[in-house]
Amino acid sequence: MADTSHPYPGIYLSTTDAALPERFSNDFKKYANFQPMPQGGKGVLYACDDLNLGRKVALKTLAPGVKDSPVERKRLLREARVTAQLAHPNTIPVYEIGISDQDAVYFTMKKVEGESLYDILVRIAKRDAVTEARYPLEQRIAILLQVLSALWYAHTHGVVHRDVKPENVLVGIFNEVYLMDWGVAKVWGMPRDDAIEASFDNLESHRITIAGQRPGTPLYMAPEQIRGTPPVDERSDIFSFGVMLYECLVQQEPFRGKNIKETFKNILHHAPPAPSSIRSELKQTPIFDEICARALSKHSGDRYQSVGELIHSLEQGRQKLLQAASD
Repeated sequence: MADTSHPYPGIYLSTTDAALPERFSNDFKKYANFQPMPQGGKGVLYACDDLNLGRKVALKTLAPGVKDSPVERKRLLREARVTAQLAHPNTIPVYEIGISDQDAVYFTMKKVEGESLYDILVRIAKRDAVTEARYPLEQRIAILLQVLSALWYAHTHGVVHRDVKPENVLVGIFNEVYLMDWGVAKVWGMPRDDAIEASFDNLESHRITIAGQRPGTPLYMAPEQIRGTPPVDERSDIFSFGVMLYECLVQQEPFRGKNIKETFKNILHHAPPAPSSIRSELKQTPIFDEICARALSKHSGDRYQSVGELIHSLEQGRQKLLQAASD
C-alpha cells in the first residue's frame, strides 16, 4: 500500500502507461497547471506538470519587468547551467532550458518538498520543541556536511558559489540536502563580465532592511567580498559557511549589527565570541570554537585552505558531539 503521509504524488499506471498525445510537443507547451511557489529576487518560481513524463517539476523564469534584461537572462542561464553541469547529489537536478510562450528564458528542475535551513533555524531559535527534536545539533551538523560536499565538488570543478547562506540550503522531507541558487557563482576561466559583476555588487550593497529584519546575504559575506578586492575564491565560500555553522551552533549570526554599515564593520574588524561562551553545552566540544575561529578568519590565508580540510575538522566535531551525548 502506498505511503500517503508525505506531499509527493503517488505513482500509478494511469500516468506511467498513458499514450503520448497525437499532437506531441517537447517545448513549453508540455507544461501545465502552473502554481506559484515562494521565490525572492527577480526570479519567478512555479510548480507545474510535465505532461510528457507525468511528473511535477519546478520551473524558474524571470519576472515580467526584467525578462528582457541581458544581465538577468545571463544570470538565470548561468544558474541553470552551473547547477546542471555540477550534477552532484547535493545540487538540484536540472532538466532543461527553454523559451516560454512569453519569450522568457526558463529552466526546469526537480521539485523537492521541504524547507530552507533558515526556516528550520528560525523555529529552533524560538525553541519550537518539534523542530528541536527533529533537528538536534548533531543532525544540523550532518546537514552542513552535505552542504560542504556540494561545495567541495563545485570547487574542484572551478566554481565558487559566492552566496552560501541558510536561505540557499534546502532540506527535503526525507532529509535530502541541496545547495541552491548558483546564479552569482564565479566560474574560473570565464572572462569577467563587468555588467553581471557590477549588477551583483549593486544588489549586495542595496540589500538593506529596517532594524529588526534580516538583511540576508550581507550577514554571510567574506571581508574580501565587502572590500571588493580579489581574490574572491574558495576561501570566501568557507568564510560564509563558517557564519552559517556559527548560526547553527548558537542560533544567532556572529556579525549582525544595527544596520548594514555596522554589520560590514563587524565582519571586517570584530571577532565574534566563541560559540561555547554563548551555549554552555558546547564547552564539552571545544573543537567547534576552533573550527569557527579558523573559518571566520579575516584574512583568507588564515582560514581553511580547502573544503576538504574543513570537512575533516567538522566530521571530528560531529564524532565528539556524539561521544559527549553518550557519556
